[in-house]
Amino acid sequence: MPFPELVSYILAMSSVAEIEDAIGKLPPGEFVQLERWFDAERNRKWDRQLEEDASSGKLREMYERLRSENQGQANVPLDEFLDNTKLP
Repeated sequence: MPFPELVSYILAMSSVAEIEDAIGKLPPGEFVQLERWFDAERNRKWDRQLEEDASSGKLREMYERLRSENQGQANVPLDEFLDNTKLP
């Protein structure tokens, strides 16, 4: 099955269990193709979300809130930033 048809077939499935089953049956080459497509799609969605957050001012608001919560320290370790439960 050509790759674009494979993706369409998988996306037409109605449950995660069906998708998991179909992925489990893929030959190694098609699995690698699907993995690359999935990674690229995830990256596109992440980029789109960052662009939306940046243009809406949300990133600036989060940065300012985090900065004020850390007594004005501009440099905050990334793991501390990512684990901050006070961020939306």
